[in-house]
Amino acid sequence: MEEEGYRLQARMVKALAHSTRLQMLALLQKGELCACEFGPLLGLRQSNVSQHLAVLRKANLVNTRRDGVRVMYTLADERTGEVLDTLGHIARDQFAEAAAALREVATG
Repeated sequence: MEEEGYRLQARMVKALAHSTRLQMLALLQKGELCACEFGPLLGLRQSNVSQHLAVLRKANLVNTRRDGVRVMYTLADERTGEVLDTLGHIARDQFAEAAAALREVATG
């Protein structure tokens, strides 16, 4: 069972390893969206949106429901938002450290 747990985690991390999918999940932190809304919000063609959403569905990071002809998306688990927030904090801290090191080198 432990090995299967790591496989599931790896699938989730792989799904998170693309900036477009991170943006999609960040949008879903704000609430439910129709698949048709991602394209205009992110400047993507619908075929590209569908591919990214399929990866997120396969990784169990999003849930879907039908609303007539529309397919609506939500985060599958609210803790996904916490993961995104944590990744954002780490990235900002690393960026700030790199910027400080560059300033130190420049003034050196």
